[in-house]
Amino acid sequence: MKELMKGNEAAAAAAIQAGVKCYFGYPITPQTEIAAYMAKHLPENGGVFLQAESEVSAINMVYGAAGAGVRVMTSSSGPGISLKQEGISYIAAADLPCVIINVMRGGPGLGGIQASQADYFQAVKGGGHGDYKLIVLAPSSVSEMAEFTATAFELSDEWRIPVMILADGVLGQMMEAVDTDALSPVKNFDKPWAADGRRGRREKNVINTLFLEPEELERRVLERHERYKKAAEKLQKWEEYMAEDADIIVTAYGITARIALSAVKRARENGIKAGFIRPISLWPFPERAYKGKRSRFLCVEMSTGQMIEDVRLALNGECSVDFWGRTGGIIPKETEIYEKILEMLGEGRK
Repeated sequence: MKELMKGNEAAAAAAIQAGVKCYFGYPITPQTEIAAYMAKHLPENGGVFLQAESEVSAINMVYGAAGAGVRVMTSSSGPGISLKQEGISYIAAADLPCVIINVMRGGPGLGGIQASQADYFQAVKGGGHGDYKLIVLAPSSVSEMAEFTATAFELSDEWRIPVMILADGVLGQMMEAVDTDALSPVKNFDKPWAADGRRGRREKNVINTLFLEPEELERRVLERHERYKKAAEKLQKWEEYMAEDADIIVTAYGITARIALSAVKRARENGIKAGFIRPISLWPFPERAYKGKRSRFLCVEMSTGQMIEDVRLALNGECSVDFWGRTGGIIPKETEIYEKILEMLGEGRK
């Protein structure tokens, strides 16, 4: 049965269906509905909800639960995610699975409570210290908020890498029909590494992130990056629309992708060979989607331009890349993107 839900609620419902047992968080606009939904429904499903005294406390509770082998999740937005960065770095260093939802708002600092995509660098480049990566998925609909959250638990358990769902205030607050019963079953994984008691083992498991010998730290970092390489090869995911014969390809992610796709379809209706690429995995970035293309590119973001750097790297100088973006909580309009397409093609306004 389909239910009309906010994106935040859909993500929380999918997490419960995926078997999350602990949620630790702190309210902040525009993601507070995740915490509210968890507070009401997670205990009903045998889980634990706890509103921590701060975002710093919440992420360290996630660290502890993940170390014990429990499926665990947190969520926040903007400055809240910034406060969690040290803990995220620790979790990544300990090779622990967890799911983190960032419903982005404008920044830097407290910024505003309107939607933004300016946390891209923070998510995909690693906002905390050290050499580490997160798997980052970018939904563009309320249904995908549910689907990607459920998938995130499986990916995180399989790869022992924290997974971040990078959404935004529009997706968090908008309402669409969602059929959570139609979500694919989420696989459970054995966790022989978990610090959950000896369980008959002679040696106890220890979760550690401090290695004072440089050679030991280097070995562990390089081992982790070998896993990242395998994940980067296997987990690239994207969506394309009429990109094969396009003279100009618009690329965008999240809610901006839906607006950009409408502009591309309008261009096609007017005889312009426009195409579209939507990255779904932001890390690993879907470089294969851009390989071999010989079009001009337009990158559209709700920021001053961040994903555009990865687009340029993927194209390796083979195509020119222009940018159109709005920031401060302003959402790009279809008309603006369409007119930018015309400008790039030198056709003027229509």
